[in-house]
Amino acid sequence: MWLFTSQSFLSIVVDKNNPERRLVRARRRGDIEKLFPNAQVFEDPSADYRYRAFVSVEELIEMTTDYIRGMHYANFKNSIPAGENDYHNACFDVWSVMRKLQE
Repeated sequence: MWLFTSQSFLSIVVDKNNPERRLVRARRRGDIEKLFPNAQVFEDPSADYRYRAFVSVEELIEMTTDYIRGMHYANFKNSIPAGENDYHNACFDVWSVMRKLQE
């Protein structure tokens, strides 16, 4: 699952060694910690997603529930904080590609 939030982009998959937990992956340092502040993030420079952490399904459910309950924006792209220009531009690129899919 890809998860785009105002703060970060994550890829979340089942841990192939332990299907009871999830592997949260990010491309940017700090993105995992923004949503999982207690996560034990490790770095694998040779991996497709360099930053990684294992979380329980319960932690994932709690984080997404809290995020959704705390949403106050009506436009996702405008919710990205000032100073996050690279992230905003990347999200806009994804939006553009997905808009073409609609057509």
